[in-house]
Amino acid sequence: MNAITRQLTGLRDWVDDRFPLMSLWNDHMGKYYAPKNFNFWYYFGVFSLVALVIQILTGIWLVMNYKPDAELAFASVEYIMRDVSWGWLIRYMHSTGASAFFIVVYLHMFRGMMYGSYKQPRELIWILGMLLYLCLMAEAFMGYLLPWGQMSYWGAQVIISLFGAIPVIGGTLTEWIRGDYVVSDITLNRFFSLHVIALPFAIAGLVLLHIIALHEVGSNNPDGVEIKKKKDANGVPLDGIPFHPYYSVKDFAGIVVFLMLFSAVMFFAPEMGGYFLEYNNFIPANPMQTPLHIAPVWYFTPYYSILRANTVNFFWIDAKLWGVIFMGLGVMAFFFLPWLDRSPVKSIRYRGGLYKTMLAIFVVAFLILGYLGVKPVSEGRTLVAQICTVIYFLFFLLMPIYTKLDKTKPVPDRVTM
Repeated sequence: MNAITRQLTGLRDWVDDRFPLMSLWNDHMGKYYAPKNFNFWYYFGVFSLVALVIQILTGIWLVMNYKPDAELAFASVEYIMRDVSWGWLIRYMHSTGASAFFIVVYLHMFRGMMYGSYKQPRELIWILGMLLYLCLMAEAFMGYLLPWGQMSYWGAQVIISLFGAIPVIGGTLTEWIRGDYVVSDITLNRFFSLHVIALPFAIAGLVLLHIIALHEVGSNNPDGVEIKKKKDANGVPLDGIPFHPYYSVKDFAGIVVFLMLFSAVMFFAPEMGGYFLEYNNFIPANPMQTPLHIAPVWYFTPYYSILRANTVNFFWIDAKLWGVIFMGLGVMAFFFLPWLDRSPVKSIRYRGGLYKTMLAIFVVAFLILGYLGVKPVSEGRTLVAQICTVIYFLFFLLMPIYTKLDKTKPVPDRVTM
């Protein structure tokens, strides 16, 4: 045993002489000091990383049998499901993983909003995270077309056609995105290459930058206290503990629970009532037959509701273009949170009732918009969507006012357990 240990140590030292192995380990794990008071909400960052690994690994195996051809794509997915050994499992892991990815990302973003993780000195971390969110949305949208089912085809047709509302360049832009006058084999090949090669590289690079930026300034915590301000004689934060083994072991336990829930959905409800896998997507794409109701996957539906809520032509801009503008603003508004929030404290624990109320109303409005986005249009639903859209944007527009007026509590000098 001692001989094996010496050999492994010698191998480690050999690698370390030629590659900064131990310094990377110490900087990001062994001697990276994280706050002592992490709670449940701090699991979702590592869950996002687990979901990314699941998507990459299952995607590699799916590509081995998938045919990016309009005539063969749907049949190749059926072949994976029925004839490839364990193909059904890999496909369901990938489809369930897509929804799980967005669930944990949304909860990760919500935690950032609760504890002010976008505030100084973490503005760049938040911006990189939002760029990751945009890339993830693009990745999911392009991957959604690949099964070449009815909802995939017509969903892509509707979403891409929205770019046609842009004045002057709209028609040219939509044709350039599709590579054709309609969604066709060219579009499928284009989306396949972006989904499989370009966007995964962009996401992996942004994840790396996100983690490096996080470890440079240090993690936030539920108190919003900067642990680097209080250090002992050796320069170790008094309220910090090494990420490994304390949080690595804790995260491993959380990952086990996450994978148990993930497996329960994958084995017993992979379609999740039509929200994770729509019923129309089990029908081959038919350019000559439009589904009765076209809607994007659930993780896009809040913004789709914002798009449909705009029904009035205003100035020289028609309702469709206003919908596209507000849908884009609905996503981009998150980028400006570090500068919109004027509160002197970070954490919701020490904020007053104004911010807590506004955040709660915003979350409810976001969930209602998401629900309405999967439902057919009606006068009543459109009215509710318009009210929720106003609430959604007022959360951002009024933030400089209500965060400045909000009565806050004194923040402790040290973290609380």
